[in-house]
Amino acid sequence: MKNYLLIPVLAIALVSCKEENKATDAAVVETVTEMVIPENVTKGDYESFGKEIVADDAIAASSMAEHYKGMKIGDSIDSKIIAKIDEVCQAKGCWMKLDLGDEEQAMVKFKDYAFFMPKDSKGKEVIINGKAYVKEVSVEEQRHYAEDAGESPEAIAAITEPKRTYSFEADGVLLKK
Repeated sequence: MKNYLLIPVLAIALVSCKEENKATDAAVVETVTEMVIPENVTKGDYESFGKEIVADDAIAASSMAEHYKGMKIGDSIDSKIIAKIDEVCQAKGCWMKLDLGDEEQAMVKFKDYAFFMPKDSKGKEVIINGKAYVKEVSVEEQRHYAEDAGESPEAIAAITEPKRTYSFEADGVLLKK
């Protein structure tokens, strides 16, 4: 039995730049070498959100971090990543941050705002499928995410400059039970 969390697409939508750079995509794809296949995976090991995906052929978060470093703002690549969740939106579960290693994170949003993650998912393993990209996040947007994460007013006020971020638009997620 497949477990799906289906939530109607809301009128609320976050707009993000989705420019594609095919030359960079090809260069990044050539460097993908570290594939991770979780051991002894069965369908019952994961809860599925969004589009149905399989656990095979995901790359390690640390490998994706290296690819992100070579990307410019606006570059994107289709990818599947296995990583640990560092943070989840505590308002609705509408975003999460994944640990890429070396104190790097990827901000994950969900395609068409069509599904959310459980708010108690922090620390769990996920496999995400979709599009990895690099963007610049405005001060306003950073403050919004900090507020969603429950940061203090002082921490929110300390955000004063735009930030280059590693981002991911997931169309499917497998959450390890």
